Amino acid sequence: MRLLVVEDEKTLADLIKEGLEEEGFSVDVAYDGQEGLFMAQNEPFDLVVLDIMLPEIDGMEILKSMRNNKITTPVLMLTAKSDVEDKVSALNIGADDYLTKPFSFEELLARIKAVLRRNFKEASNIIRIADLKLDLSTREVERAGKKIDLTAREYALLEYLALNKNRLLTRTDITEHIYNYEFDFDSNVVDVTVTRLRKKIDKDFKKKLIHTVRGVGYMIKEEE
Repeated sequence: MRLLVVEDEKTLADLIKEGLEEEGFSVDVAYDGQEGLFMAQNEPFDLVVLDIMLPEIDGMEILKSMRNNKITTPVLMLTAKSDVEDKVSALNIGADDYLTKPFSFEELLARIKAVLRRNFKEASNIIRIADLKLDLSTREVERAGKKIDLTAREYALLEYLALNKNRLLTRTDITEHIYNYEFDFDSNVVDVTVTRLRKKIDKDFKKKLIHTVRGVGYMIKEEE
């Protein structure tokens, strides 16, 4: 999943980015409201972590602008304020969750995963496709009861395919959602990663789950 963190406290923003990347997310960071609004409006993110107190444009205005422009990306608000009125205002504008500083990284991570599950309409942390099992909380993958070890990038690709099971994803979709803002979109890294993932997920099994639509992209589904 690709996330945007909009936070003007650079040390905090970088710590959040580092922690989320260790958890397998692709993370872009904006350090002021103007940059954050531009990125939120022009790049496809799966979730935005948005501080309220920002230079240039505050988080509430960014959220209002996103929702007024029909941008439905989930937003988790961060703030040093704990007033009930602030929480109510953020939720009424269209925030999906709200976290007051100071907070633990573990709580931030849990809330991000919960919002993403709701957005992808997953009731639990477990996704099953035929005999494939993904645990979104631990990032463990099994097929027919056999544990499969994946790199962070391979897991990110598999998770994105699984959350969009039975839906065709173009190479552009995949690139935009599992790589960050600086990624070179002209490379063939998506095809290379799919090939590596197939060797681990499908090679030793009769039923193939990862399917190619030639010239378009990929999807994961039970073979018909």
